Amino acid sequence: MGNSKLKVLIITTIFFVFFTSSQAKSIIKQQKETVNNEPFVGFNIGTDVSSLLSATELASFLQSQKITHIRLYDADPEILKALAKTKIRVIISVPNNQLLAIGSSNATAASWIGRNVVAYYPETLITAVAVGDEVLTTIPSSSPLLMPAIESLYGALVAANLHNQIKISTPHAASIILDPFPPSQSFFNQSWSSVMLPLLQFLSKTGSPLMMNLYPYYVFMQNKGVVPLDNSLFKPLTPSKEMVDPNTLLHYTNVLDAMIDAAYFSMKNLNITDVEVLVTETGWPTKGDAKEPYATIDNADTYNSNLIKHVFDRNGTPLHPEVTSSVYIYEMFNEDLRSSPVSEANWGLFYGNSTPVYLLHVSEMGTFLANDTTNQTYCIAVDGVDSKTLQAALDWACGPGRANCSEIQPGENCYQPNNVKNHASYAFDSYYQKEGKASGSCDFKGAGMITTTDPSRGSCIFPGSKKISNKTRTVVNTTASSGAADSLRSSRLNARKKFLDALLPVIFSLLLHIPFIMSF
Repeated sequence: MGNSKLKVLIITTIFFVFFTSSQAKSIIKQQKETVNNEPFVGFNIGTDVSSLLSATELASFLQSQKITHIRLYDADPEILKALAKTKIRVIISVPNNQLLAIGSSNATAASWIGRNVVAYYPETLITAVAVGDEVLTTIPSSSPLLMPAIESLYGALVAANLHNQIKISTPHAASIILDPFPPSQSFFNQSWSSVMLPLLQFLSKTGSPLMMNLYPYYVFMQNKGVVPLDNSLFKPLTPSKEMVDPNTLLHYTNVLDAMIDAAYFSMKNLNITDVEVLVTETGWPTKGDAKEPYATIDNADTYNSNLIKHVFDRNGTPLHPEVTSSVYIYEMFNEDLRSSPVSEANWGLFYGNSTPVYLLHVSEMGTFLANDTTNQTYCIAVDGVDSKTLQAALDWACGPGRANCSEIQPGENCYQPNNVKNHASYAFDSYYQKEGKASGSCDFKGAGMITTTDPSRGSCIFPGSKKISNKTRTVVNTTASSGAADSLRSSRLNARKKFLDALLPVIFSLLLHIPFIMSF
């Protein structure tokens, strides 16, 4: 009898452990999927930069900025090596000039995957391969090679058993969509039907995204007087200023959502409804020539800051409120080696040496972008500027600019070292702080730059220097949770609830069987 009772207890225990562990594994898997499916903001990294950080420095910089996703325009081996074990997810790219070789040979495609993916994965978290860039509109003669290249690369991923971890797609220009507004009337340029239909069918079959480069900046510039600036910059609108699709009566408060929905409607016209849009490029330039007066630091700051908040709010689009597209901002660094127009070299958040061009206002997004130290920024003189230019800027700041320059007078705390760069830095920061750190108040015709490093030294305390106690800093970091963190917290609570919901019936069943077990 004792052995029978023991057997029942053992069987019951095994059932209990197996059931609960299976439930736990299922819940953990669901939780991971929920977290991984959260929309994110990544950054494009171009390398046409005269003073770009080394690969190791770049990886460290990205980590310090809490950046989790990047897109490269090639598969730079040094960068991929430096990203190993950083947990930064990266899209690598097949440059347009390699399409011919890869699209013509399965062996070449397999070699490319082996050299640029298998050699680094999983230590380097490669999430996707972007095959070419805007091929249909920039090099239409290569369009017949696009699908063969994609299919050959996919076959190589299958052979390496990486096709479920790494997606394959190709970024398109917005111009492949005709009649983009209202979105419900949009359709893909039919001259590309022989490419777009098989591409979308491939994306649907493999669970890959439709990659789109979408720039409200260009929509605004090409339609001034029709598309308001506020709609392009995600600014709050009164209902009368919202754009309305007359066919669906959907209201659009910003241009990007309308562009994304135009892509969804265009896919729907080809009977594809299960492919998500990934915005592989979007942004706003900080500087332009006379023909681009809206390329300003203030507008770039407004667009990108509001874009990030829009993504992390996870409201989707009017057509698909349940799906929020992730975006890659163009771009991380100013590519100063790019050719004209002027704006081509001025899309970056940072200069190549990692000093910020401007600071985004995303402090409510938690730890995202460490350089958003909105209350702890300073304006100093740029290295290498000639003394004559610095002296003129210094004279203006202390004169017409009405900066408080008393501390750089002889005998005062910031007089030494007695040189124009030191004095200019103090005067620049005084003016910058006086102006409330407004966009453009640290320009001084290119002689000033914003920094998050406190330039104070010894008894010379710069105007922007403020002492923050560790206690205060902890409170700030605790309360500035991002939407993503809130969602993660919520998903954990839901997981615990699901686990308990699954566990309670088992416990109840065991309790019911106790009299039966004890009767042996």
